Amino acid sequence: MSAINPVYLTEDPTHDAIIQTINDEAFGPGRHARAAERVREQGPHDRSLSFVATVEGEVIASVRMTPIIAGSVNGHMLGPLAVRPDFKNLGIGRELVRIAVMAAKKKGGEVVILIGDPPYYQPLGFKPVTAKLAFPGPVDPARILVATDRENIDSRLGGPVKWRSDAGAEAFDEMHHRKGAA
Repeated sequence: MSAINPVYLTEDPTHDAIIQTINDEAFGPGRHARAAERVREQGPHDRSLSFVATVEGEVIASVRMTPIIAGSVNGHMLGPLAVRPDFKNLGIGRELVRIAVMAAKKKGGEVVILIGDPPYYQPLGFKPVTAKLAFPGPVDPARILVATDRENIDSRLGGPVKWRSDAGAEAFDEMHHRKGAA
């Protein structure tokens, strides 16, 4: 493969079908049974904090951010993050994570939580969570990671991780539009 120059864009509705395909390739049908997916099913992700990578106009990777609350902490749950097989190990996923986390912090998010592989995410600023978080399904506590630059957040972070409905009217309208189309 020759040198590639990915372009990173904010996700929009025209990306939905290809993102679904990329996530199916990366995770298969079993992903719908995972604890993180149970949180995502509670409400829509925040498109303004979700991004795609394109190469020559083709979407080849994506990351989504879902508004959540855990204890009294407003934050976002990162994921899924997926890269098409031909574009793995080129730094595209890492760059999508960096962009999404920076955008969430800029928007005032206190924490970004994910369930993932510590060796991949720790160099990107994520650390094991010390607070006790409860997901709507089983999860390996060693895979729950957080990124935050807020001090003493652990005292407010804990309990159930749930979709945050106050994330904005756009997300609420989109959720109801989706339900009406089903």
